[in-house]
Amino acid sequence: MANEILMYFRSQKKLQGEVSLSETIESDREGNALQLMDVIGVDDTMLEDLYDRDSALRLRRLVKECLTQRESEVIRLRYGLGGTVPLTQREIASTFGISRSYVSRIEKRALEKLRAELEKPVGSGAGQ
Repeated sequence: MANEILMYFRSQKKLQGEVSLSETIESDREGNALQLMDVIGVDDTMLEDLYDRDSALRLRRLVKECLTQRESEVIRLRYGLGGTVPLTQREIASTFGISRSYVSRIEKRALEKLRAELEKPVGSGAGQ
């Protein structure tokens, strides 16, 4: 199929750099047109991508605004926020010179705070 598409474009000198997704590239036995958009698989994830981006931005803002500095650092290290590699509770404990169970308590408290803020409608969170 890919070769047929390439052959079609090569034979169409008039296109030279311009391609329409609704361009008919061939017809099936019943005469139905096969268009380029039928061949190219594109999932429109724009709305999901925007939602994910907005959610990530909101979460980053809440981590800064709702948590103590230590809670924020534990969450950042634990979940790899800001491009860091996620660490285990034991690794974080070693970094801060505290026990793993204390890291667990800090993490749990921070997640509860974030969950409470995330459950609020957008626009009524911290700093609003």
